[in-house]
Amino acid sequence: MAITRIDMRLDEEIKTKAEKASALLGLKSLTEYIVRLIDENATQVIAQHESITVENDVFDRFMNACLEARKPNKALLDAASFTKEQDIK
Repeated sequence: MAITRIDMRLDEEIKTKAEKASALLGLKSLTEYIVRLIDENATQVIAQHESITVENDVFDRFMNACLEARKPNKALLDAASFTKEQDIK
């Protein structure tokens, strides 16, 4: 695993609280605490932005619309082709 460096400045009060939290968790260093926070938060933010949650009735209506859908028209096929060509996901 490659290691990279982040240089940051903190308000003294925030640093003191973070050091105390780190010690209370039994971590070896403030760096370990900050890395843990960044990792946990980044994972949560990514998950929130890469998923969608819908109510059951909304999902049911969507599924019914999919089942009742007709063949795609030319405009829809062109749009799908364009997104594939542009590598849009």
